[in-house]
Amino acid sequence: MSLSYSGTAVTRSGGAVARSERPPSTRQGAAKAIREAECCLLHDAVQQAQKGDERAFRTVYQTLHPRLLAYARALVGATEAEDVLSDSWLQIARDLHKFRGDGAGFHGWCSRIVRNRALDHVRWHKRRPEALDDLSTVQERPAPDDTPTQALDTLGTERALALVAQLPRQQAEAVVLLAVVGLDAKRAADILGKRVGAVRTAAHRGIRKLSGLVTETAHT
Repeated sequence: MSLSYSGTAVTRSGGAVARSERPPSTRQGAAKAIREAECCLLHDAVQQAQKGDERAFRTVYQTLHPRLLAYARALVGATEAEDVLSDSWLQIARDLHKFRGDGAGFHGWCSRIVRNRALDHVRWHKRRPEALDDLSTVQERPAPDDTPTQALDTLGTERALALVAQLPRQQAEAVVLLAVVGLDAKRAADILGKRVGAVRTAAHRGIRKLSGLVTETAHT
């Protein structure tokens, strides 16, 4: 498992921690190219799925399901995430014809559905939504150039998600939206109903804490 921060990769290998420098510009360029290619693929698949193409809908599902599952886990925990996501996919399939926008917009549209279903789930079970704590308690300040996507190389793994679960809930949600779902800060802020700066700060603090957790894990 590896986690990089400010261009530095921290890799667990044979119980040792190895550090290697990677040019931030190279990593940013590669990540951006991957996101753009995926958004184009997703946009095409969504358009075909709206016309009734079942194969295209499977492509949409396979592309987004792991990320949306990670988001659901950040919201309601691993035990109940599958139920929330099942309800979310039912709504996505039912309302797919209503969506208008590009691939990036579809990411945000689906993420909002997952969040709404998570809130419904919490209300139904009459318990406090710890994962949905108010981000307004986070003081805004400028974030550095590095992003959660750069800083978290293997967030899709079970171990990494377990580490994310140790974060304060508002930080976990911000990190997952930006790093796993792949939203930009503005779309994430729209979903959370918060300011862009607050979301970036929550994600930045979450990444800093994750860096420490990974280092601790590497030494155990």
